[in-house]
Amino acid sequence: MGHWWHENIAEPGKLPLLLALAAFVLTFAITRTITRMIRAGKGPFRNITPGGMHIHHVVPGVVLAVVGGFGAVASGRHGVAAGIFAVIFGVGAGLVLDEFALILHLDDVYWTEEGRQSVEVVVLTASLVLLVLAGFSPLGVDDVSDEEQQGRLGLIATYVINFCFVLISLFKGKLRMAVLGTLVPFVALVGAIRLARPASPWARRFYRHRHRTRSRAMLRAYHHDVRWAGPRRKFQDLIGGAPDRVPLPPARKS
Repeated sequence: MGHWWHENIAEPGKLPLLLALAAFVLTFAITRTITRMIRAGKGPFRNITPGGMHIHHVVPGVVLAVVGGFGAVASGRHGVAAGIFAVIFGVGAGLVLDEFALILHLDDVYWTEEGRQSVEVVVLTASLVLLVLAGFSPLGVDDVSDEEQQGRLGLIATYVINFCFVLISLFKGKLRMAVLGTLVPFVALVGAIRLARPASPWARRFYRHRHRTRSRAMLRAYHHDVRWAGPRRKFQDLIGGAPDRVPLPPARKS
């Protein structure tokens, strides 16, 4: 265990990244717990509203992320300072991304359907950082031999090819597969091969006169959304809380 820790975490300088990820996930979990208690009117927590202005937690999050980010860059990847600034950055990033939907829509959509985007971004970010930790750092290991250097040239070529697959997946409207594909090449390859989403730039450009292909793409997207919409919503509600239900307008009398 000690050898694995030194070779995969300590030597490549991944300990700050691990600390940042732990702080990020823990901050998000604690923040969601507190906001759900405030929403339910339980516990001692209340919204911060000095002078009647609601101060969202994205505000201190931005400050902490800036301080932690600049501090991490200045302190490098080793030492106590690097770990401290990594934790500060992780806390700030957790507070900011918890209100990602608010930044995107420039509106307080925390407990609405649009607010689910914050949960998606947090889960995706944590997954990507975890994938980085599970791999290795090609440029962070000392004493590189000539054979290893040649192997890394091949690795760089693989990255370039995979990046093309990522771009294709992105233009096909497969955002999640494109993001995950940056670290898992097979995911980007699958996204590049499969049919594009009907509203994607790829479909508008290449499916415009291919009516059969466009119909297949619409049918595939419909079945995919029907299959995964329910489980995805339940997972988001579990970790982020269910959004407010919008009451239906009263029926008109005939």
